[in-house]
Amino acid sequence: MKNNLKKIIISAVILVLLLIILLPKLLSSSSVKNSNLAGNKPDQIISVKAYIIKPETVDNKVLTTGTILANEEVELKSEVAGKITKILFSEGSYVNKGDLLVKINDADLQAQLRRAESKVKLAEEKEFRQRQLRDGNLISQEEYDNTVSELNVNKADYDLIKAQIDKTEIRAPFSGTIGLRSVSEGSYLTTATVIATFQNLNIIKVDFSIPEKYSTSVKKGDELDFRISGSATVFKAKIYAIEPKIDPGTRTLKIRAICNSNYSELIPGAFANVELSLKKINDAILVPSVAIVPELKGQKVYLYKNGVVAQQNVEIGIREETSIQIVSGLNAGDTVITSGILQIKPMSKVTISEFVK
Repeated sequence: MKNNLKKIIISAVILVLLLIILLPKLLSSSSVKNSNLAGNKPDQIISVKAYIIKPETVDNKVLTTGTILANEEVELKSEVAGKITKILFSEGSYVNKGDLLVKINDADLQAQLRRAESKVKLAEEKEFRQRQLRDGNLISQEEYDNTVSELNVNKADYDLIKAQIDKTEIRAPFSGTIGLRSVSEGSYLTTATVIATFQNLNIIKVDFSIPEKYSTSVKKGDELDFRISGSATVFKAKIYAIEPKIDPGTRTLKIRAICNSNYSELIPGAFANVELSLKKINDAILVPSVAIVPELKGQKVYLYKNGVVAQQNVEIGIREETSIQIVSGLNAGDTVITSGILQIKPMSKVTISEFVK
């Protein structure tokens, strides 16, 4: 019985040793078979799709984002501090240029104005009498000049007080729509207090930026399309001002366009998707986006040449929705491989199953 048990143990040990020796070879053989099944045999022909390059016309479009602006916009603030005695506008209403909007207490200034006005009147009467005396050679020219000087000082004091009173009246700087007020009658107003926003909406502006590489391709008068959220309308605008320098922080050029049509949907501050069309490119070389293979130093494509794969480095230009412009590296008539990119490499044998359009 003991001898049988010993034989069984020895047999088991031998079997384990054989498995340890043969298992790596079995795994290696299985890996080779799987590799061959995956299509990595040197002589295997891979089926791919391809695209034949032909010259096309491309609209050089720049897609960017922008902001809707009012034609004119200000925050209404007071030049002087004081208590509000009257608010003469309705929130959200249209007012004309020069309309009185807010009145600040000016009782003390009105009293000073009356006193200054009285001084001016007395100084004018004195100047009149002194002029008659001077004309009769009863006083010297110097005495008369002193009287005239006194009159001018009193008039200047009067004008100064009048100017201070004008500052207590906040008037519309232009015709437009006034926003929601943040003050009430009786509130104490400081020079930092925002009474309300005021905007002229007769004309709408669009602010946006484009990458610096397009800075030489855009000019005043160029037209653009833009859209806003919640509206299917495509709005038109025309560039009327371009920033004379590129922003060194973002490497973009700021542009402002004007939309002359008065659309009720366009609200200042809204987000805009801008589409700016630059000049068209004739005879452009385009390839499907899926054909581009990115590399550390640029991009490449795979070409079909006489049944084998050839690698070609390219320089890309304009990106469209499903295609990319090739600036250099390809010519019209070249056949670019668009599928099986991960399975092929230079000198791989391929056959074209379909030509894509």
